Amino acid sequence: MKAEGKIVKYGDNIDTDVIIPARYLNTSDPKELALHCMEDLDTGFVEKVKTCSIMVAGDNFGCGSSREHAPISIKESGIKCIVAKSFARIFYRNAINIGLAIIDCPQAVEEACDGDTFSIDFDNGSIVNQTKNKTYKIHPFPEFIQKVIQENGLISMVKKQFS
Repeated sequence: MKAEGKIVKYGDNIDTDVIIPARYLNTSDPKELALHCMEDLDTGFVEKVKTCSIMVAGDNFGCGSSREHAPISIKESGIKCIVAKSFARIFYRNAINIGLAIIDCPQAVEEACDGDTFSIDFDNGSIVNQTKNKTYKIHPFPEFIQKVIQENGLISMVKKQFS
């Protein structure tokens, strides 16, 4: 499993209220949520993801409430993977459950700049910052997590298994 694309970078402690503001939680429509993803932090996010498909962030990404709407809005916006220094544990689990790939790699985040291009190999466990010609080692995804992501989330995977 691989992901490649330009990055959009954010800082530390990006909470779920910033990812998807509470005023939009009256819908569960992924397309509607994606239209408002990150808007209180970055009003240009929806435009940026037309050319950027990997999000990079600092420490404690996804802190705050446990709303599943946050990773859904990110995934639906077009982001294929999030690379952060660290994740809030409930966000991490929610992201995997809905099929959004997330990786912690502090050094890659530290050295990355907005607009750099990342190539991520989840099988072999590497991130390559193609812009800076730097390679970072990550833990490969276990086969089960790869399958959940490839099947577009845990619920989708289970439905396919039992149909």
